[in-house]
Amino acid sequence: MHVDRFDPTPLYMQVAHQLREQIQEGKLKPRDPLPSEATMVADYGIARETARRAIALLRDEGLVVTLPQRGTFVAPTSDT
Repeated sequence: MHVDRFDPTPLYMQVAHQLREQIQEGKLKPRDPLPSEATMVADYGIARETARRAIALLRDEGLVVTLPQRGTFVAPTSDT
């Protein structure tokens, strides 16, 4: 996974974009867990707050749900 630090797009939006693409392409299916904040920090080389903002953006779009103490998952569709 990669972010472009020279791109004027904020890092959290770049991370959210990559996760959104994985969801839309079916690489992450409904009810699949998203990478943890710690994993995103390690994989993307970003701050934990950046990972949180990316997840919050996807949650606001209705693509993911966060369950306390369990993690963040791709939102189920109406047929799952």
